[in-house]
Amino acid sequence: MKYSVALSLTLIAAVGLSACGKKDSSSSSAKSAESAPPPGSQVVKIGHVAPLTGAIAHLGKDNENGARLAIEDANAKGLTIGGKKVFFQLVSEDDQADAKTATVVAQKLVDAKVAGIIGHLNSGTTIPASKIYYDAGIPQISGSATNPKYTQQGFKSAFRVMANDIQQGLVLGNFITGTLHAKRVAIVDDGTAYGQGLAGEVEKTVKSTGATVVAHEFTNDKATDFKAILTNIKGQSPDVIFHGGMDATGAPMLRQMRELGITAQFMQGDGGCTPEFIKLAGEAANGYKCSQAGLPVNLMPSAQDFKTRLEAKFKPVQLYAPYVYDATSVLIAAMQKADSVDPAKYIPALTNISYDGVTGKIEFDDRGDIRNGFITLYEVKFGNLEVLSSQSTTDAMKAVIKTN
Repeated sequence: MKYSVALSLTLIAAVGLSACGKKDSSSSSAKSAESAPPPGSQVVKIGHVAPLTGAIAHLGKDNENGARLAIEDANAKGLTIGGKKVFFQLVSEDDQADAKTATVVAQKLVDAKVAGIIGHLNSGTTIPASKIYYDAGIPQISGSATNPKYTQQGFKSAFRVMANDIQQGLVLGNFITGTLHAKRVAIVDDGTAYGQGLAGEVEKTVKSTGATVVAHEFTNDKATDFKAILTNIKGQSPDVIFHGGMDATGAPMLRQMRELGITAQFMQGDGGCTPEFIKLAGEAANGYKCSQAGLPVNLMPSAQDFKTRLEAKFKPVQLYAPYVYDATSVLIAAMQKADSVDPAKYIPALTNISYDGVTGKIEFDDRGDIRNGFITLYEVKFGNLEVLSSQSTTDAMKAVIKTN
């Protein structure tokens, strides 16, 4: 599928700079849904975890907004499960994009007896927390963690509603060598489970198609000065530099590339495919290419109604909100299907669910990965993210098998 659709920043406008690096008092730990439960209803707690403070708080708030809207929509329906009226309550925690903090808040939510978990945002927090939820018998659905290891642990409680990094790496790698015709590729990753994992998958695909990886440099997700590694890369004359990391590190890296006179194409995956990246990178963002593990918001089956309602209540869609909305909604749908809010009873229903979500049809494979997700490639033109192409992960895999 190919499109020439320009995505205006008014459609997915960035969250204000105040969301980055400053604590939002409206996002305090364990914040619950504002409305009170109707008399006589059973309160069902659903946990949500994301970084709500720090450099990528704009993405964490985006996730939280998606979950909160899904909770509000479910409560508006006045659902009855197991013969009782239910009222869903969102309990939101800040893991600060830190693995240790993630396990602490995971145990806190288990102790609070939540019926399910939405999150975490980062793969590096989702994976360690997943063991805690599994041991407690609580299902976890991430709308943004893409590292394959999350669903390769054999935990029947772990699910995700977007394509993983193996699938995304295939599409990115093939685009780099097949469409951009790059012969020399440099890789940089931020050392996180997400950044390192995606960079590794891109590197494998690039090498399999005959291109040369001239350098693989390592940094971290808190770094701001990349001139030393970029100087080394410049000496290797790459055609493309791929960075496995988030927008908070990718944008300054691109600016510093241009300051050093490096003209290579710069690319990232979904963590850097945001309006915030464009804001942070400034003029250097023009021509930047990136991918998202899903369809564009305006091409999702029910996205326009979702986007209008979310933005009226909260803030403009940043990136993952539609997926987190679906993650929350499908969790509740599984409870309805099983007629129980007991995780032991509704996890089997979740495993076999077929749900029409905002982002498309949601069905899980044996590992808990979504079946037949999509990867979309974008290019920044004049401050806008323009869609280059979208490809189903099934088609991407078939293309690789055919090639090999």
